[in-house]
Amino acid sequence: MTIKRRNRFKQTESLEDRLAHQAEELRIRAKAMPPGVEKEALLKRARQADTAAHVSEWLRSPGLQPPD
Repeated sequence: MTIKRRNRFKQTESLEDRLAHQAEELRIRAKAMPPGVEKEALLKRARQADTAAHVSEWLRSPGLQPPD
């Protein structure tokens, strides 16, 4: 029996930056779509990525001050 090893790699961008880029890409894709369910789903995912970036930034901040 062989043990599978996880492929690990070092992230070059912070989580916040990666989430911000993801949100930007999702908004660009949504802008090119006609109004509808798919467009709204992309915009929702973009908002979720923005929120996740803010929460992550807040959690990493010294003193854990509540968000504005």
